[in-house]
Amino acid sequence: FVCVSFLTPQQIQFTDQKKDFNKRLTKTGRRSLSRSISQSSTDSYSSVCSDSSEDESSPRDKLQKNSKGLSDFCVKNIKQAEFGRREIEIAQQEMPALMVLRKRAGGEKPLAGAKVLGCTHITAQTAVLIETLSVLGAQCRWAACNIFSTQNAVAAALAEQGTSVFAWRGESEDDFWWCIDQCVGAEIWQPNMILDDGGDLTHWIYKKHPSLFKKLKGIVEESVTGIYRLYQLSKAGKLCVPAMNVNDSVTKQKFDNLYCCKESIVDGLKRTTDVMFGGKQVVVCGYGEVGKGCCAALKALGAVVYVTEVDPICALQACMDGFRVIKLSEVIRQVDLVITCTGNKNVVGREHLDRMKNGCIVCNMGHSSTEIELASLRTAELRWERVRPHVDHVIWPDGKRIVLLAEGRLLNLSCSTVPSLVLSITATTQALALIELYSAPEGRYKQDVYLLPKKMDEFVASLHLPTFDAHLTELSDEQAKYLGISKHGPFKPNYYR
Repeated sequence: FVCVSFLTPQQIQFTDQKKDFNKRLTKTGRRSLSRSISQSSTDSYSSVCSDSSEDESSPRDKLQKNSKGLSDFCVKNIKQAEFGRREIEIAQQEMPALMVLRKRAGGEKPLAGAKVLGCTHITAQTAVLIETLSVLGAQCRWAACNIFSTQNAVAAALAEQGTSVFAWRGESEDDFWWCIDQCVGAEIWQPNMILDDGGDLTHWIYKKHPSLFKKLKGIVEESVTGIYRLYQLSKAGKLCVPAMNVNDSVTKQKFDNLYCCKESIVDGLKRTTDVMFGGKQVVVCGYGEVGKGCCAALKALGAVVYVTEVDPICALQACMDGFRVIKLSEVIRQVDLVITCTGNKNVVGREHLDRMKNGCIVCNMGHSSTEIELASLRTAELRWERVRPHVDHVIWPDGKRIVLLAEGRLLNLSCSTVPSLVLSITATTQALALIELYSAPEGRYKQDVYLLPKKMDEFVASLHLPTFDAHLTELSDEQAKYLGISKHGPFKPNYYR
């Protein structure tokens, strides 16, 4: 494969939360919903973004320029760029593979001429990826795939560096689509590659700019939701460009989905609720890699964990891991916490929400907010009360209330942070997928959805082993012959997941 040829084998100041929270309440009184959603859980803990939260105006209403005089971006506050640069530098230390990629391939510029449109979470970790793509020769324009996950200071740092980025924390739905449209820049730019997380950017270009869509060289998608959309287009014969399915690569499934969620689910829950989980009853909807990570973390804290599943194979895995597999309706009255991670829609419906006990916490670890039937909660008889950033009480007429986190959006990236090292694995896989699609000779890839070859998966994994001072055992010629594989890999067949 083309991309393998050149790749041979400060301080975060934490404030007193109670003091800070009371101070803000005294200063601003009862906040409006639009005001409160612009303040992140992360921002409230870090001095980096505390000042920005005082500016209630929409970034769309003001023209900003970076130090070079460029204005082709829209972020919360360009003056936060210095803070964002520090966050990016911290993330770089835990993302070794991308730094190796820059060092080994930067001179060859394998993405020279590539014009990449991106729609992902905009965090310090994805900033390292974006700047790596630039080092490899690509021009990039970026928007956020989630209205709550953008780190404002990081977005400012990217804009200061020259990346056209359109995103800020707490966008409205209208802002979200406006940012994607500005990112596309159809009148001033001709993109040839897409890096998407959730499929919204791909869907927008397909619907609004069909002529641009037909001229793309490739699409790289990393979420299960986006992959569903691509396979639907392919099945209907409407996918006129090759696409790479990063979501189902081993390096994404077994690391980002499992280990990242295993650590970040607890972080997000603790920051938003301060609840002790020992002895609590929890139901996790879905036992894929994300569900496995969530269940393992909560079980380790002493929670009693139930699992719901539609897939008998995943259900059997849950049983053998010691979890009780049930229908949601069987335990909804007794559980203290409901977590969705299926990638589906309406997993938790109004009939479930009505039967939950007072104080039940509801959150989502899937990509989009469709898993919880939120529309059914926005009715006249139910009252919403914002109690802290990204924490709402939804109150029934009889006084019962449930605790809804991040308005049903992705909990860990909305309410906490995620481990840089794990995201390094996924980001490196995305970068290699872009290089492969962009550099591949004509005819190698048809108008379909492809998986990365296992050789690339194994290469990405090998780049991270030095971080742990890990030493691989090498097969002898006789052993390799016995197994019928090369002593240098790939060690798994392409169908292995």
